[in-house]
Amino acid sequence: MAQVSNQKKSVITPKVDKFFMGLANAYAFVARFFKEVFVPPYEFREVIRQCYEIGYKSLPLISLTGFIVGIVFTNQSRPSLSEFGAASWLPALISIAVVRAMGPLVTALIAAGKVGSSIGAEIGSMKVTEQIDAMEVSATNPFKFLVVTRVLATTFMLPILVMYTDFLALMGSFINVNQNELVSMPTFFVQVFEAISFLDVFSSILKSLVFGFTIGIVGCYKGYNSTKGTEGVGKAANASVVMSMFLIFIEELLSLQIVNAIRNA
Repeated sequence: MAQVSNQKKSVITPKVDKFFMGLANAYAFVARFFKEVFVPPYEFREVIRQCYEIGYKSLPLISLTGFIVGIVFTNQSRPSLSEFGAASWLPALISIAVVRAMGPLVTALIAAGKVGSSIGAEIGSMKVTEQIDAMEVSATNPFKFLVVTRVLATTFMLPILVMYTDFLALMGSFINVNQNELVSMPTFFVQVFEAISFLDVFSSILKSLVFGFTIGIVGCYKGYNSTKGTEGVGKAANASVVMSMFLIFIEELLSLQIVNAIRNA
């Protein structure tokens, strides 16, 4: 029995050590980002290029998804409201749902799948092909050029993408409501803006900044620490998506509790 318990301890202990070592490495990586971001030289041109890659090239997928979300959620909500004779509340319901939760969450999940995997795979391939080591030899700071620029780009662009998604979702909802309830555009958007408050908009933007930072830092961390050749690149891309989505759901839950506490105070 003593031998079995010793074997279990020997199996568990390396896993626990690996977990806490991973936390320590992630903390050091994030701390290094905040140290490097305020120290010159500043890679403004690379930040702008990454904003273009992350923001502009994500527009087709974001546009389609946001528009469909508005239409689908309106169709799904209409029967429930119609049972109570409250179909006229559809614009207010859609605006609250989209601005408070669906817009930021849907956009962040799409960005985690598209942008997070791209960052993880790109930096991971540079790591395993020793391009990062070559940058260090040539007196270039690879962390600032590769990591800081991408994290700043995701942090800046995600709130813009969220506002764009909110707009398209509301437009999709308006088209659906206009066809079924014959509600005019001014009437629809008056109800939309009456239903939301400054706290809703501010919390949505702040939450989007956190989501964008999470996607960027996780993708860069997984790519920067990838190993084992091309297999490691695939694992880095996959881990970037999975970990980003996991953290986004946790952050969504925490932000919901904080905003509700502020709203009820």
